[in-house]
Amino acid sequence: MYLEKINSPQDVKRLRREELPALAEETRAALIHKLSHTGGHVGSNLGVVELTVALHYVFESPKDKLVWDVSHQCYPHKILTGRKQAYTDPAHFREVTGFTNPAESEHDHFTVGHSATSVSLALGMAAARDAFGGNENIIAVIGDGALGGGEAYEALNTAGEYQGNLIIIVNDNDQSVAENHGGLYAALRELRESGGRAARNPFRGLNLDYRYLDDGHNVDKLVEMLESVRDIDHPVVVHVRTVKGKGLPYAEKDRENWHSGGPFRIEDGAPKNGYPVYDTTVHDSLTELLENDPHAIVLTAGTPRAMGFVGQERADWEQKGRFIDVGIAEENAAAVCSGVAHYGGTAVFGVYATFLQRAYDQLIHDICLNNNPVTVLVLLPGAYGMKSNTHFGLCDMQELIHIPNLVYLAPSTKEEYRQMFRYATTQKNHPTAIRVPVRIIESGAEDTTDYSQLNRYKVVQRGGGAALIAVGSLIPMAKEAAQAYYERTGRKVTVINPCFLSGTDDALLKDLCADHRLVITLEDGVLDGGFGERIASFYGDAGMKVINLGISKAFHTDFNAEALLEESGISDPRLCALLDKNLAQENE
Repeated sequence: MYLEKINSPQDVKRLRREELPALAEETRAALIHKLSHTGGHVGSNLGVVELTVALHYVFESPKDKLVWDVSHQCYPHKILTGRKQAYTDPAHFREVTGFTNPAESEHDHFTVGHSATSVSLALGMAAARDAFGGNENIIAVIGDGALGGGEAYEALNTAGEYQGNLIIIVNDNDQSVAENHGGLYAALRELRESGGRAARNPFRGLNLDYRYLDDGHNVDKLVEMLESVRDIDHPVVVHVRTVKGKGLPYAEKDRENWHSGGPFRIEDGAPKNGYPVYDTTVHDSLTELLENDPHAIVLTAGTPRAMGFVGQERADWEQKGRFIDVGIAEENAAAVCSGVAHYGGTAVFGVYATFLQRAYDQLIHDICLNNNPVTVLVLLPGAYGMKSNTHFGLCDMQELIHIPNLVYLAPSTKEEYRQMFRYATTQKNHPTAIRVPVRIIESGAEDTTDYSQLNRYKVVQRGGGAALIAVGSLIPMAKEAAQAYYERTGRKVTVINPCFLSGTDDALLKDLCADHRLVITLEDGVLDGGFGERIASFYGDAGMKVINLGISKAFHTDFNAEALLEESGISDPRLCALLDKNLAQENE
């Protein structure tokens, strides 16, 4: 056994070169062991085991700086840098995050979960190293999928005129989350097929030195290649061909489904907790649009499964030019949507809340400034969405509700979502974003609301004294708290579904002043600068007491949604207690 003796990269360097393949196999076994119990990023990590072993054998981490792009392929790195117990001992499985984290180890330099950042980060470290007179190696590891991101292009362009040590490892497994899209990938294919000798070489075209290794799972060849560029005095691209999911035949065959996932049986890959059932509401609305509107075009930035587009159906719509995957390039997707809408087409961009951050300028400048009627589906927003600080989705309201021309809608049911989607994709007056609930319930009642009447809130139930104004997914909780309070006290409070997050229903809010003295807002996002503060600002000195409930401003990570909301005062018991306290004070 080799892995049991590895507690730091120095232990890797003490091994004989011929022992490294065995260490790689034990590292892969540890990965599979943990992933089969906890889930996580499977394919990307299994594909870089040998590369990671070679990197730590050749370089001197942490003196030499390893910067992992996206960092969802950092598990082997963590195993070899003193954190192997988190992969071998179930009692310690939860002690490390799924991404690089400087708080865990001196061998991690950035907390990273978005793609296309590594070369830029490495360039910055290299520039600072030069200013300080250092001599260490700076190494960026970037996957082929991330090369399609705009920041990666910009960084490679800058690297082309940099004149110091910078080693860029391109881990090419011919796969992003889904398949790669874009002209760059034809050039990468030619390089792979020619053994790196193709005339069309985008890296050399950017004035970068270039080396190619066809077998990225041969540790001995990897070591030779990395030793040849160690301490190099100029930027170099080391293009390494690997296999995503290496070591699990089903993961190698079905690379998209095995990008990440939950716990599984090692013998056949079957989910341990049964096959998940995916809600098809978003997918169904999009396919209905594509089938009925010949000018509709749906875009994704590398995550087509987020909208339910898989397999032959996806290929068919792509072939027709009606479903476009621009790769991991959200900025490009947003601007393309604006172009589609300007020409008269119906443009829909489906994007995770955390990745929409990357297209913020294009959303403001290319879409909203031009007032083009693009529809943006904001997926996995708020506390019920992604739970990692690297995939932060708690600030979508702060980002969107203040942009001129943009209407931000928040459905609380499937029926409301469908009606909002129909409105957004048929009107031509303004861009619209829809905050798609993670927990999207079916109410059983058709929604016939005319959403062209902007900023009209819905009164779910009318009462007096206090009003609960809850955003989207929190409407059921507000109703349950109001019912519990009524059953206990006989006092009926008002519950309001605002639907529109980007504006206020002035008439309704003024009307509440007649028989209400308290308004409580509930939102499953960061409180500062969010929806609730807009309501508080509206009331100003009107005499209405406003209590805003939302999540504290911090990079919350690895949290339980209910626990985080409870901590923020958002739960049935906490709401009832708040009503008790404030309405009792009103009666004194």
